[in-house]
Amino acid sequence: MLLKIIICFLAGMGAGLGTGFAGMSAAAVISPMLITFLGIPAYEAVGIALASDVLASAASAYTYGKNKNLDIKNGLVMMITVLCFTFVGSWASSKVPGNTMGGFSMVMTLLLGIKFIVKPVMTTKEKMMGVSAKKRFVQSVLCGSVIGFICGFVGAGGGMMMLLILTSVLGYELKTAVGTSVFIMSFTALTGAVSHFAIGGAPDWVCLALCVASTLIWAQIAAKFANKASPKTLNRAVGVVLTVLGASILIFNIASK
Repeated sequence: MLLKIIICFLAGMGAGLGTGFAGMSAAAVISPMLITFLGIPAYEAVGIALASDVLASAASAYTYGKNKNLDIKNGLVMMITVLCFTFVGSWASSKVPGNTMGGFSMVMTLLLGIKFIVKPVMTTKEKMMGVSAKKRFVQSVLCGSVIGFICGFVGAGGGMMMLLILTSVLGYELKTAVGTSVFIMSFTALTGAVSHFAIGGAPDWVCLALCVASTLIWAQIAAKFANKASPKTLNRAVGVVLTVLGASILIFNIASK
């Protein structure tokens, strides 16, 4: 039980920091840690991670919205598309072996972290609003379908891909991108969690409660700091958090084999 508490707390801390700073899916951290250290089946671990993401993302979205760093209007199109394809991805993931899940999110977390350190996002809100509505709509639908499938399939990568697409493809400034990402992820995580539990059955309730609580607390801490930080500082913070998380999870997985 002590080991379970420690692992869930650490997993929630890493997931919460990633969610609050970068809009990252909690599953990128929680699921590999639960699988590696507690021996929880991959599909169940992803469900717990997605459930932990719901409140953390919603609370973070509220904090970003309160600071006017949330674009609900332009995020709705992507959200609807992501939600639809999350169901498809969740169903597909139930048909494949558990060991095929997880590697993608580890590598992507590490690479995206390095990207924010080496090439920070310095787009302003004024420049962000210069993108045509028609172009953004088409891009949101196409990108949302890919993000939703990945989120449902591996339970991770959705938030990171969303952050990358919002900043690099749709031209969002970083704080608004993170705020919009966690807003969308709160709904996709809920959809993914319900799908996983409906297909795979009830999870380990103790792990679920511990992960949800820890993720929520650390996500709020990170979101409050992020909204007060300068764009340069936030880029560095996001980059460092993602790089450390990605490298740590990769090392944990290599060490466990």
